[in-house]
Amino acid sequence: MSKLNVDQKTIFDLLSDKKSDFLIPDYQRPYAWDDDQCQTLWDDIFTFAFPNNDYSQFDNNDEYFLGSIVTFRNENGKLEVIDGQQRLTTLMLLLRAFYDKFTKMEDSNSVETRKNIERCIWRPHPTELYGVDKDTLKINSEVATDNDKEEFLQLLKTGIVQPGSKSQYVINYKFFQQRISEFLDSFPTYFAHFPTRILENCILLPIEAESQDTALRIFSTLNDRGLPLSDADIFKAQFYKYYGDKGQKDEFIENWKNLEDITGKIFNPNTGTPMDELFTRYMYYLRAKEGNKSTTVESLRKFYERGKYKYLKTDDTISELKSLALFWENIARQNEELFSEEIRKKLFVLNYAPNGMWQYITSVYFLRYRNSEDTLDETPFGAFLDKITAFIYTYAVTNPGVNALRTPIFEEMINIINGVEVNFANRKFNASQARSFMENYKFTNNRPITRSLITWYAFTFDNQPLLDINETFQIEHVFSKKRQEMEGGLSDESNLESLGNKVLLEDSINIRASDYAFEGKQKIYSGEVRRGKNRDKSKIAEIEEFIKRDGFVEQDIINRNMDIINKFFTLLEKEDLIVG
Repeated sequence: MSKLNVDQKTIFDLLSDKKSDFLIPDYQRPYAWDDDQCQTLWDDIFTFAFPNNDYSQFDNNDEYFLGSIVTFRNENGKLEVIDGQQRLTTLMLLLRAFYDKFTKMEDSNSVETRKNIERCIWRPHPTELYGVDKDTLKINSEVATDNDKEEFLQLLKTGIVQPGSKSQYVINYKFFQQRISEFLDSFPTYFAHFPTRILENCILLPIEAESQDTALRIFSTLNDRGLPLSDADIFKAQFYKYYGDKGQKDEFIENWKNLEDITGKIFNPNTGTPMDELFTRYMYYLRAKEGNKSTTVESLRKFYERGKYKYLKTDDTISELKSLALFWENIARQNEELFSEEIRKKLFVLNYAPNGMWQYITSVYFLRYRNSEDTLDETPFGAFLDKITAFIYTYAVTNPGVNALRTPIFEEMINIINGVEVNFANRKFNASQARSFMENYKFTNNRPITRSLITWYAFTFDNQPLLDINETFQIEHVFSKKRQEMEGGLSDESNLESLGNKVLLEDSINIRASDYAFEGKQKIYSGEVRRGKNRDKSKIAEIEEFIKRDGFVEQDIINRNMDIINKFFTLLEKEDLIVG
């Protein structure tokens, strides 16, 4: 059984201990607490130390729990911080800000408080019985991705803010200086009591594990009040150990920073971090290699923990992650050197897919079929994109819900690994049933499939140019909902939400055109009305046909709706995805 040293301690007892020598290791994330978190910390400890703003109401036996610090003592005897880094760093900045106020105070309480704070920030001087060595701190940071860590260490040593510095350390340090000055103005008589109560009555729970693995397991079960490590941070620690043993630590850190830079620019996940999203896409590739088609998907951390992080202890993993990240970066950049315009159009349409499963199966496809230059052969890749577009978009109508889609997609992921062409052979749609679903489906704007199909239809026009993936496009009601409310015109109001009444349109043009009658919309579509940001004609090719129309009435909506559905079923027939 793993051994743990757990002993509740005051801030002073923990930090002044001669054995307390904290290291924030390479693999930790940069310091990131902001004003809100610092304000919460300040408010909490102030309310605790001065109940109802009254010095006398404080009970010296009271304690305030600030959270846990999970560490293990590494081979150099340092307490390597796994959890609680953000909190510990912030407390150091707070104590240093207090210390600055005591440097010129000579009353006995102030002198004693100053010496106590010194013992928390600096290590004991080797030749002086009670003094400290102000060149040697109780904390060190080696965070590889934190460009400001040296400024933090110098700030603790000197209390001097470098001119023009905008690091988060300096911002928070100044924040505490301001709050401390305000407190001193309000409570000058009791000033020394505040930091004393912080040191002696605010409690931390240091948990010292016997190894890094144990510390990581402990961390995963704790609720961190501060900024918790992401799954990717945990994985980074495992990589760090692996490459450290191989003597390739510096090379790994550089690769990791590059991955963070790439993913930070291209991924905006709903949960987790950009790096977590990269590991998620890679996980589906590993699952497919295992032949795992279970629709129950483990959490990201559970998956990689399986087998004691076996997938993170191989040289291939970082290389494959880097290739995968660059692949998605090139998609995000719409890189014309790697993808033809035709491929980029297909990818643009899939960017508006009703769910993210296309990204997972495409990641599997890329890692299976990439060549030595990390590119894909265009013809089979284009055929693959057409197939998954047709299938995923139809499935979103006939079997709504991303969980339902897992079964066929996971099957095809395994086929990809085995070199079998993606064909959804066992999942074809009954033609009449699928058409009935499509014709009776309520394509409201809050349903993602609505935008998906409208975007797909826009690119069925041969003269549709590639659109900028970073530009915002909306769904335009050609026959305005407001006009129907004011004037009527449609005998069946359900036609307002028909696909036939919706077209892809630039956000700025959509906003301007929203409530106009059709004749007014035509002028805005064409750029004839030039107000605000709307100075150009729409880049949606079909809009040209709307500009030329004499009008747009209910029968036009019905006819266009059938045209969209018919064209989509032509795609399904082409992709051999329907029977009957």
